[in-house]
Amino acid sequence: MRHLIALFALLCLAPLAHAQAAPPSVDEILNHLGKHQQVRAEFTQRRENPDLAEPQVSKGDLLFVVGKGMVWHTREPFEDTLVFTSGDARRLNAQGKLERVRDGNRGVSQVSGMLQGMLAGKADEAARQFTITAEGTLEHWTLHFVPKQARVARVLAGITLQGDAFLEGIDVNLASGEKTAITFANTRDAGELTEQEAQVLGIK
Repeated sequence: MRHLIALFALLCLAPLAHAQAAPPSVDEILNHLGKHQQVRAEFTQRRENPDLAEPQVSKGDLLFVVGKGMVWHTREPFEDTLVFTSGDARRLNAQGKLERVRDGNRGVSQVSGMLQGMLAGKADEAARQFTITAEGTLEHWTLHFVPKQARVARVLAGITLQGDAFLEGIDVNLASGEKTAITFANTRDAGELTEQEAQVLGIK
């Protein structure tokens, strides 16, 4: 009899345990990320294209400021600095001046703009363009973005973000089969910005 009572108790508790393991909402994850308004990290970007024999790998560091934009500094295989603000991409030249570029890094630019809007409290804009689903916990979460519009889906298959207290990785999959995977390391609060960083992001 004791075994039957114990089994019944476990069956009753199982649904409760399952409910407690429900994934966080998209808003909960964004609020979790939004606690860090200025972030620095090192990145490794790997781009795979069906037309290329070898993947393209680049490394560097970035500065992300919610509501302002991102400075994307590539160190390998060559030096290059792109500044993404409000969906606009510009290159920082050797003289410290910004030059407009047509397509600096399409995947990074799109994700940067989307994150800026969502972390600035405009998740509805992303929700109109994508079906967004969340998995995991606040300690280790995943967000999937699938385009709603057919014209977008013809180009973009989907975007996946993973993270914990910070964003850990981004996967951008194009309909053509091209894939961009970005992983971040040594992610931390940015601290004080340099004069040039503040200037190119329009902070002063």
